Amino acid sequence: MTAAAYVEDVLLVDRCLTGEPAATRELFRRHRARVHACLFRVLGTNRDMDDLLQEAFLQVFQSLRGWRAEASLATWVDRVSVRVAYRYLSQRGRRVQTEVLVDDEAAPSFEVGPGARRQLARDGVKRLYAVLDELSPAARLAFTLHEIDGRTLAETASLVGSTVTATKLRVWRARNKIEAAAANDPVLSEFLEPRGADVIPFDDSKEAP
Repeated sequence: MTAAAYVEDVLLVDRCLTGEPAATRELFRRHRARVHACLFRVLGTNRDMDDLLQEAFLQVFQSLRGWRAEASLATWVDRVSVRVAYRYLSQRGRRVQTEVLVDDEAAPSFEVGPGARRQLARDGVKRLYAVLDELSPAARLAFTLHEIDGRTLAETASLVGSTVTATKLRVWRARNKIEAAAANDPVLSEFLEPRGADVIPFDDSKEAP
């Protein structure tokens, strides 16, 4: 983060804390896309997304005085978003109502072509998130933040409040679960390992159990 961006964050937060409506709107405008992207990649499209987005920003504004500027404001907002996603996943009896992902700039990146390839991609994403529904909240967060959202293991560990070693293990276990499901599901298998491209980089050199 540049010095100019750091100063801009501090000034924006100070304006928000004085109750300036324009400042709160500006903070929401700046960070809405990243909060939506984080929740979307962890949870997939589901009926509660709008409520979760509102909850995340409610938590941001309620705890804004707790931002100590030790990390960028964006990173701090990410942590709030991850906590909201974790609470959602942890609710007793909650099953994430994953639907087919639609075209969205926040969606996991994968190549789709016309016709059958596009349908395969949509079916593959749906089946992937169905497997993710079976993971523990901690494993799901670690896997989606690292493998789908593309964050480093260190950044993922920081966001979820865990060690890098524990995060590696959770990603490894989640990957094994998904690969086991793909072994019995041709559609998921084809989605995970398309010819000529990798949808999700399952590279065992990244981390060890």
